[in-house]
Amino acid sequence: MNKLRFILVSGLAVTLSVFTLSAQSQSDMRLNELLIHNETNFEDDFGFHNGWFELFNTSYGTVDIGGCFLSNDPDNLKKYIIPKGDVLTQIKPRQHVLFWADNNPYHGTFHINFTLEESDTVYFVASDGRTVIDKIAIPKNLGVDQSYGRIEDGIGSNDGSGEGWGIMPWTSPSTNNAGVDEETKSQIMAREDPGGWILTLTAMLVVFCALIILCFIFKFTGHIAVNKLNRKSTAATAGSGETAVNVKETSGETYAAIAVALHLFHEESEAHDNESLTITMSHTDRSYSPWSSKIYTLRQTPTLKKNQR
Repeated sequence: MNKLRFILVSGLAVTLSVFTLSAQSQSDMRLNELLIHNETNFEDDFGFHNGWFELFNTSYGTVDIGGCFLSNDPDNLKKYIIPKGDVLTQIKPRQHVLFWADNNPYHGTFHINFTLEESDTVYFVASDGRTVIDKIAIPKNLGVDQSYGRIEDGIGSNDGSGEGWGIMPWTSPSTNNAGVDEETKSQIMAREDPGGWILTLTAMLVVFCALIILCFIFKFTGHIAVNKLNRKSTAATAGSGETAVNVKETSGETYAAIAVALHLFHEESEAHDNESLTITMSHTDRSYSPWSSKIYTLRQTPTLKKNQR
């Protein structure tokens, strides 16, 4: 009985921890930006211009929003359930997901069953159907193709008003709200160095500095290798008891003998040994058998002796 109780309690604890971790992960999602009146802005996958809003994953882990709810009615927080099992509902770290408020849920997972024109607030609800993770109050003064959202992704109040929110100078569906208009590094370089001289000189400086450093490295390692080889040679000579021969210690008699030999070699009047390069091969008959002959092993003819009875 105690064992069964322990198993039940352990299973309940594991289940609660799983739901808690899931809720914590889903709580990292934020409503990030919305657009109500879409005429020439972003098109959906059917080619229609409809209102949209995006969710942003503020965490550094993947969040599965399958089973969560979207609604524009505080009395019915389960108005639209995000389907489970869709791989696209697993939002990668620091990434966005876009929902189309077109009242056409049969168009797919990311097409919900209400529009923003008829809504005052959009709610993002946890998978328990009760916990409001985030909400955004829809401003009524938005113009055509004008969006409203967080100035920086995921930063700001959780009611869609106050600090961190504002009308966006441009729409940024499924991308970062801040930094879209910032110049890239290539654009800054093109503006600061139109002729490319700074980039050229910088590249040449880097190459020459690298060559100088490599020269010092090779020279230093070469000295180390030569010194190490000399030490080994000295140790080997000392171990064998021999004295290294120095060219400066060669005696004068040696040089004299070499000079006389060269002089005699070049003098035509001097006698020299002449060797013939002709090789003569003569056939010679041999009366003995080769070394493998049996005569070298059998000196006497073997005789057979029979026992007489």
